[in-house]
Amino acid sequence: MSFQIRVVAGLALLAAPVAPAHASDHDASNVLQPIDAHPQVVFTLEPLAWSPWLDTVDPAAATDNQLAVLKDSGPTATQSPYYLTLVHQPEILRHRSNVFNAIMYAPRGLSRAERELAATVVSRINGCVYCGSVHARRYEQLSKRNEVILQLFADPTTAGTTDRERAVIAFSVSLTLQPERMAPTDIAPLRKAGLDDLEILDLIHSIAIFAWANRLMLSLGEPRSTKRD
Repeated sequence: MSFQIRVVAGLALLAAPVAPAHASDHDASNVLQPIDAHPQVVFTLEPLAWSPWLDTVDPAAATDNQLAVLKDSGPTATQSPYYLTLVHQPEILRHRSNVFNAIMYAPRGLSRAERELAATVVSRINGCVYCGSVHARRYEQLSKRNEVILQLFADPTTAGTTDRERAVIAFSVSLTLQPERMAPTDIAPLRKAGLDDLEILDLIHSIAIFAWANRLMLSLGEPRSTKRD
């Protein structure tokens, strides 16, 4: 539902008449306030591990269907505690992986780096440290820079080094926090910054899929450091 609600809200914005990006068009109640991290939540670019609170499926004892779903999910899925937890329900994981891979790795539309940036914004807001680390590092690898990530970890509502970055981040914040209150004026800054409708559609899906992914990570396990004492 967290995924579907944001997809539907985003599609409604794309279908609405094009609106100009004027600050006066926004209801004052829609102005985003600074977002503070929970004092015990520390976002990092360091690699993290993830430990499930449930038993995982042993690949050696998995069914043929479970192994097929893991193979389709990704090249490292059979070594991933996350996927080995989700594959208890292989058909659900099959649908989830098909959607995730189509959204994050489609060859056209929004750049891979900007999809990873949106994923990091959503993860930062939702407090998912593990997803934040993974997708911040992917953004850094793709873009060869990380200053916007450091800004994002500090406060998503003020992050961005260009008009395009600021528009992508602001839209990601709004669709994550208040999909029910989005208005056509919220999409106008994206168009003004140069995003076409296909790129905006990709952005909507990238935001929405992490409303789902974060909730799975946060409810099924916890991150842990990979550093040895």
